Amino acid sequence: MTELQFKNFIKQLDYVLKNSPFYQKMFAGIEAADIKTPEDIRKLPLSNKGDLREVYPLGLQAVPDEEVVRIHSSSGTTGQPIIIPYTANDVDVWGEMFKRCYEVAGITRQDRIQITPGYGLWTAGIGFQNGCEKLGAMAIPMGPGNTEKQLKMMVDLKSTVLASTSSYALLLAEQVQARGMKDQICLRKGIIGSERWGDKMRARIMNELGIEIYDIYGLTEVYGPGISIDCSLHNGLHYWDDYLYFEIIDPQTLEPVPDGKYGELVITTLCKEGAPLIRYRTHDMTRLLPGQCPCGLPYPRHDRIIGRTDDMIKVKGVNIYPGQIDELLRDVEGVSSEYQVFVDHVNGRDEMLLNFEMEPGVVAESLEQQVIHFFKSRIGIKISARGHAIGELPRSEKKSVRIIDRRFE
Repeated sequence: MTELQFKNFIKQLDYVLKNSPFYQKMFAGIEAADIKTPEDIRKLPLSNKGDLREVYPLGLQAVPDEEVVRIHSSSGTTGQPIIIPYTANDVDVWGEMFKRCYEVAGITRQDRIQITPGYGLWTAGIGFQNGCEKLGAMAIPMGPGNTEKQLKMMVDLKSTVLASTSSYALLLAEQVQARGMKDQICLRKGIIGSERWGDKMRARIMNELGIEIYDIYGLTEVYGPGISIDCSLHNGLHYWDDYLYFEIIDPQTLEPVPDGKYGELVITTLCKEGAPLIRYRTHDMTRLLPGQCPCGLPYPRHDRIIGRTDDMIKVKGVNIYPGQIDELLRDVEGVSSEYQVFVDHVNGRDEMLLNFEMEPGVVAESLEQQVIHFFKSRIGIKISARGHAIGELPRSEKKSVRIIDRRFE
């Protein structure tokens, strides 16, 4: 932690203690002066989504109503939605971070950015657009779905950048290939985020669209997408440490872990006004990468998100993360990028079926046995596996559902 970061951390802590009813309650008995060194930060309680849901709708608001210019919200699909109020300065800071993301990806004012994530309460679409307008590039605000019109606009407007979830980027890539449109499109880069995705999916999108792709990260509670992005070397995502402080903790002990070790990402906003967050547990699993990136950017890096602590499932007593399945299938030659898992409880026992897509010309039965063997040797349990032709598994215009646990239905 730099001296400037620590100074800004204390300033933000003092701000929430004076202005945020949420933190006045959570940090009762604590004063900013109690945090004398960076090591003292761990004395502050952690917060998580459950805490934020309890103060629905506007319990996180730390400014008067007349200073709130916008609200965004989580989907609420797994519980009460979380509503985040933004001041004009919050919107400006978010736009500045997103502008940096575009610049790191080599995007300029001459680019035309086709924005396919959703608008409205969700942060994604408007975040991509805000940064695009800050940069001065042309925004093509398509929003999600309507693939026919997406492809028409992509060709007619000569879009050079695709902003998308990885699932929808793959769907578009497959459609471009199926229709023989590759020589009609002008895409050169993709800014892809909002879900974890594996190397095989990344390679398919790049190859089928003929673009370089950049992994972007963010979450609704902390501005939205644009708080970090990988550079042209693609060896970690740079995050904006003048606006955010990142910690990695052990999700079980809640203690800090050394740089380079995987754990749960905890974020503190350093200058947020509408809904500041101190030591917020994202539940995203990653690690901080030590040392400066060879690209020369001064901003520190975290690794790709490998999964979420709440994405973990336990099958036959073994903890399994989607990222482990990605890595396993990556190493099986002949397996394509898409897969879907079903977990059931039959006759008192857990059963797991791994459906996966195969490259053309491979023998399904042989590949299925390889996947079963790899899963047993690497993850430790016996499963069933079933190969499918490319395109047979579900596609999504938003985020793909990879693991379906039917044991508790």
